[in-house]
Parts: sequence; structure tokens; C-alpha cells
Amino acid sequence: MMLPHFWIALLVVFSWNVGVLNASAGDADPRYRVCVKGCEETGCVGERCFPHCKFSSNGVSVDGPWYMQEPLYLRWRQWDCQSDCRYHCMIDREKEREALGYGPVKYHGKWPFKRVYGIQEPVSVVFSALNLAMHFHGWLSFFILLYYKLPLKENKKAYYEFASLWHIYGLLSMNSWFWSAVFHSRDVDLTEKLDYSSAVALLGYSLILAILRSFNVRDEASRVMVTAPLLAFVTTHMLFLNFYKLDYGIILICVSIS
Repeated sequence: MMLPHFWIALLVVFSWNVGVLNASAGDADPRYRVCVKGCEETGCVGERCFPHCKFSSNGVSVDGPWYMQEPLYLRWRQWDCQSDCRYHCMIDREKEREALGYGPVKYHGKWPFKRVYGIQEPVSVVFSALNLAMHFHGWLSFFILLYYKLPLKENKKAYYEFASLWHIYGLLSMNSWFWSAVFHSRDVDLTEKLDYSSAVALLGYSLILAILRSFNVRDEASRVMVTAPLLAFVTTHMLFLNFYKLDYGIILICVSIS
């Protein structure tokens, strides 16, 4: 027997609140904070030193912008002094915790993943890329079936009246998984907003498509009447996330219930 949506939402909210409490565990660790502060002042974590962390007395890098000194494959990912300091301090602190028998904790809201060739969360990137590939394969198969295997109308359009709606769904799905892969590759403000905005757009359109398909809405005027208020709500919510507050709780509840 499935739980009612109310209890699912309540469970999600409780889990999210527990996650928020745990999210600051690593940040509040005194040894981690001392390490980050020392790295930003000296440019070194232990024996590892970063050229772009060398600052003069007025806070300006003595050797020029950090992005001119990084390897090419790292430049576009914006690994700056603070990011490198936090990452290496996190890795060293987790090694110390593991030696003492403690489990991993979150740092700045994220689990301590190890970078691979500058990719922040390689496993998540791989799964997002696989989802993107499968959605592309599904959309391409649907396209070939409609326009090359089934008969068409005289104006070269498909007989299936919901074809265009499913094409849009396929494109939104591929867009969502693409930005998911980019976001997990490098978490910066821009990639975060693009990822969550794409996910919200896909969820909103999925609701619209589900209503149109379930009630077999074929008339264009009726479709507009159903779509317009929902589209306005989704657009407003995306603007809220991008320009006011990126509320992870609301996003998590919407994804879980959907």
C-alpha cells in the first residue's frame, strides 16, 4: 500500500532537515576551519602549495590571475584559491577522521567526493551522461518511428496528435540531464541555477503533458487554457529560484512527490 502524498512530503521534509543539520558538521570542524584559513594565508595545505594562492599585502595575487596559471582543463572549471583550499583541507581532514574510525560528514552541504581530472563528482556525472544518452536514444527512436516507419498526413505531419508535445518533452529531458552532468562536474552558481532551473522546467512540463494526455485534450484552445496558468506558475517559480532564493526544500519535495 502506497503512503499518501502528505506523509511522503512530511518524510521528505524531515529527511531534508536532518540533512541540513548534518550539512554544517564538516564546516564547523575547528581543524578544518584552521586548515582553510591557513591555506588562504600561505597558499599551502601541508606540503602542497598552489601558485594562485600567493597574495601580496593588499590581497592581490602577486603572480597575476589564478586562471592564467592553472592547467587548461581546470581553467574553465573556476578552481580558485578558496576552492582548492577547501577541497584539500576536506580530503586531509577526512583521512584523519577515517583513521580515528569516524564516518564522512558534509562540507558546505556536500559529501567529500574526490575530484578526477577536475571533475567534482565523477560518478554523478557518469550517471547523468548515461541518462542523457538513454533519453536521446528514446527521442531518436520516437522520431524515426513517426516520420520514417509510420504513414504521414499530406502536409508531412504525423497522425499522432501528441507528437509535438512528446518532442518538447524529449528535448527538455535531454537539456535537464545535460546540465545535471555539467553541475556535478563543477558546482558554481551558474551551473547550479541552470541545473535546478532545467529540472523545474522538466517537472512543470511533465505535469502539463500528463494532464493533456490523461484527459485527451486535443482542441488547441483547451490546451492553451490548461497550459497557460501552469506555465505561468513554473516560470514564476524559476524566477524565484534564480533571482530571490534557491530553496532546496521546495525542489526536493517537488521531485520526490513527482
